[in-house]
Amino acid sequence: MDKTVTFSFASSNYVGIEATETFSLKELGIDAELNGENLKTELDKLFQAWVWDKINISFSIVISD
Repeated sequence: MDKTVTFSFASSNYVGIEATETFSLKELGIDAELNGENLKTELDKLFQAWVWDKINISFSIVISD
């Protein structure tokens, strides 16, 4: 059986802005043997991309003196 991960988020400011989705590591393209900090790093990247896609946002960071 493939390992799975469930991504979810909910807005504390807006009613109905939430999503939950479960993926296998294989679907996400993650080696099932990956563990510890390496697995967390990969999942963090994928989670951020998933959230940004779900709420359809774009952003920029501008640093000026």
